[in-house]
Amino acid sequence: MSNTDTPQVTVYSTSWCAFCHTEMQWLEKLGVTFTAKDVEADEAAMEELKSKNGGDFSGVPVTDIAGEVILGFNRPALQAALEKNGLVKA
Repeated sequence: MSNTDTPQVTVYSTSWCAFCHTEMQWLEKLGVTFTAKDVEADEAAMEELKSKNGGDFSGVPVTDIAGEVILGFNRPALQAALEKNGLVKA
């Protein structure tokens, strides 16, 4: 099955980040499929995050929605990006 027509959502997080867990629960409630990557446990995930963020790491969560990188649990920005990419109904 091809995943090319469905925008990819990746949440970069840590195990201890309360906002990360809240955001992932919110995405699940919305029915959004996403990949969670723990940047502390997975060095490759940290490098991937830095490559998307211009080498900067200032905290988590960081969410990549179809190439749009959103810092923090910024619900309005996340909602807008999800709607723009057809991942949730407006």
